[in-house]
Amino acid sequence: MPASLDGKLVVAISSRAVFDFEEENRVFERDDDAAYMALQRERLDLPAQPGVAWALVRKLLQFDPPDRLERDRRVEVVVVSRNDPVSGLRVFRSAASAGLRLERGVFTRGRAPWRYLAPLKANLFLSANSDDVRAALAAGIPAARVFPESVKASESHPDEIRIAFDGDAVLFSDESERVFQAGGLDAFQRHEAAHAELPLPPGPFKPLLEALHRLQRESEVADPGVGAEMAVVVPMRIRTALVTARSAPAHERAIRTLMHWGIEVDEALFLGGLAKGPFLKEFEPDFFFDDQTGHCESAAQVAPAGHVPAGVANEGREGQG
Repeated sequence: MPASLDGKLVVAISSRAVFDFEEENRVFERDDDAAYMALQRERLDLPAQPGVAWALVRKLLQFDPPDRLERDRRVEVVVVSRNDPVSGLRVFRSAASAGLRLERGVFTRGRAPWRYLAPLKANLFLSANSDDVRAALAAGIPAARVFPESVKASESHPDEIRIAFDGDAVLFSDESERVFQAGGLDAFQRHEAAHAELPLPPGPFKPLLEALHRLQRESEVADPGVGAEMAVVVPMRIRTALVTARSAPAHERAIRTLMHWGIEVDEALFLGGLAKGPFLKEFEPDFFFDDQTGHCESAAQVAPAGHVPAGVANEGREGQG
């Protein structure tokens, strides 16, 4: 029977997101891909340092104990990169040196790799390449452009994956954001109060939140084939947060939408336009996703951040990442 990724949480990630290849990338931008490839070959035996998403990857892989059979694993992380195959060799060597279980990879030597996300059944794509991220989103796959210069994730919660999401244009559609852009805050508040009981349409990251919610539930039930008293001992838990500029009365529609979806978040921060950075500093996420670059740039000063180039706030900005 062939291997299958059905039913797993699959995270596709570029090599530059999981490892710090910024020096090598500067060589690529200054010279060309040949110089980049030559440098990577020279450094084959030099493990790369952790990148912005390294902590997230390490924690996700800890959902499966080392001795679990592949067919029974719950999480799979796949490197999907514009790197050439030889540079990919350094990626795998660096992963092995760091103790990361990275076994699958797609290396396309400069060509857009996003088309491979569908057969990988990816629940999330993280990349530093804005064009690839936009293409993935257009194909219906949750995707974000990482900020490689982001502050690395806190080590205060070694047994907990912490992920924070913006609401409109990320978890939810940009329907309400369009009202705000057209009519201002008062129009937005009136619209949301009038539609409080009508669930918002899903945004690009609803599938990821669903997959995380499912993974958390499955990790809390008894392992099939053993007695009910033998609960699965999973060393990792998931804690999610909704971090949004919404405030009362617009908060109600967001909560009711999550209830309608049957999805729970652990924390909800309705900030009414306050800067998100100080709150994210306290939550200490392993990753934060937002559709506005300004919020991402602010968040990147305290935690790993990813820009979701979706919704009205990103229309006409294809070249800005």
